[in-house]
Amino acid sequence: MKDTEAGFSADEIDTSKPHSARLYDYFLEGNDNYPADWEAAAKIIKLFPSVKDTARTNREFMHRAARFLTNRGLHQFLDVGTGIPTEPNLHQIVQQITPRARVVYADNDPIVLRHAEALLQSTPEGRTAYADADVREPEAILSYAKQHLDFEQPIALSLVALLQFVTDDHDPYQIVRTLLEPMASGSYLVVSHVTWEFNPKIWDRIDAIYRQGGTPVKARSHSEVLRFFEGLELCDPGVVLSTHWHPDSEMQILDEQPLYVGVARKA
Repeated sequence: MKDTEAGFSADEIDTSKPHSARLYDYFLEGNDNYPADWEAAAKIIKLFPSVKDTARTNREFMHRAARFLTNRGLHQFLDVGTGIPTEPNLHQIVQQITPRARVVYADNDPIVLRHAEALLQSTPEGRTAYADADVREPEAILSYAKQHLDFEQPIALSLVALLQFVTDDHDPYQIVRTLLEPMASGSYLVVSHVTWEFNPKIWDRIDAIYRQGGTPVKARSHSEVLRFFEGLELCDPGVVLSTHWHPDSEMQILDEQPLYVGVARKA
């Protein structure tokens, strides 16, 4: 089953400026990007030559984390900051293991909305739903998710490569707390986040490129990423570089990338 809540017109897509979702799609070698994105991507690659590998290792972490949680009995997922669909998507991974799994996607990007129909192909037993919602308005996300997920049962909250686009003035730590607060004991938080620690000098320049498209980027330190998990029980091996988190034989990127990841349980 699938459900969509979105008000969208193709006119909302501005291809004259680079866009964070399309840049990520470009780094993953997708097809939903335009000349403005290519130009911005070339500038980022010059500053950050391994950015494509970082994007891929982020995607690989999402796959591993989804399998990790599904194999531990989780069958409800709230994925905020979905991005342009890139198969396999989260629901395809979890429903392959647990066909009845339910997944709610949330994003406020008209580009993602355009692809929602392709994204929301669920198993007959399960459900996927999509909300047009901004992570900076967590109450709206929760209101929609409660129509599709059972908040008396554990939920996996996935914030993969999202919080780096929430600047400090929007208090990303409070946003995470607000999203987790109504979730049942046994729920999980999944986070991946770029870090400046590998090369501090480039991030102001990368931020300037993203700001051209209206989306600033905020790389954070290990201690800053660790703060997102305060009050939760971190799963081994804690908050680590992405390729160190439960590596498996399906990984294609083995080199360390400037991306911290972690999974933690709500007691």
